[in-house]
Amino acid sequence: MIETKGLSRRFGEVVAVESLDLSVGEGEIFGFLGPNGAGKTTTIRMLGGLIRPSGGWARVAGHELGREDEAIRREVGILTESPGLYDRLSAERNLAFFAELYEVEDVDSQVERYLRMLGLWERRSEPAATLSKGMRQKLAIARALLHQPKVLFLDEPTSGLDPEMARLVRSFIAELKQEGRTIFLCTHNLDEADRLCDRIAVFNNRMLALDTPAGLRKRLYGRRVVFHLRTMQPAFIQAIERHPGVQGVEAVDNKLVISLEDPERENPALIRALVAAGADIQFVGELRRTLEDVYLRLLRPQQADA
Repeated sequence: MIETKGLSRRFGEVVAVESLDLSVGEGEIFGFLGPNGAGKTTTIRMLGGLIRPSGGWARVAGHELGREDEAIRREVGILTESPGLYDRLSAERNLAFFAELYEVEDVDSQVERYLRMLGLWERRSEPAATLSKGMRQKLAIARALLHQPKVLFLDEPTSGLDPEMARLVRSFIAELKQEGRTIFLCTHNLDEADRLCDRIAVFNNRMLALDTPAGLRKRLYGRRVVFHLRTMQPAFIQAIERHPGVQGVEAVDNKLVISLEDPERENPALIRALVAAGADIQFVGELRRTLEDVYLRLLRPQQADA
């Protein structure tokens, strides 16, 4: 649904996006993570046909960037970090105006549908300028969806929303995936990205890493399982060290921290080995690194260089 090869954008001497190679499939929620100034919004604007790349090639929803930009703009919806609404128009009229631009067949029905869906129907007659930041964000989300786009670019979609509405928006994004929409998500909310995204790219003007959230954790930290024991004995460590598949063992108080290639496969045998050695196992859990840990570790070399 989205393909790029060597996609780049310069602003004078400043390189905003450097040689981006990317492939995003239909129905995928793809997370695009990076610090402020990393080129994320520039990437969205290029892929949405709003600005031209300085180099490289891209195809979005079957249309080639630079040759079929108008067709791309018809097939995508974009939520920018700044909503960019018409302040003096009502919420309802804001949506109707954009629905007419997109040649939506049943404007009134679509406008009502999204205003109700995002909890804005009772405020539909109020000027956009009088709405709270969260309400304006919801209105901008509705605007991006009016024409039923195949590809949706979301730049900080839950910014300014209270926890209840942010949860609603996340659920809504998951529902859009079930409809087969491709969603390109930029967010600073790493927990949100971890829960929603099928794959994640960490980006800082160029690609630093690309994988599933679990794949990124495994690549940088491996997988470690913690066995909580009633007491610790040297024999328990020896029983584990002899087991094939164990990459490392560390004893911390009454806990064994074991590095494994495949915990789901190895854990049952390790439990049997520990019980046979006389260990009382209280519980077992995986030592899970957060996506924030992964993100900061990937960015640290660039921050140090700066």
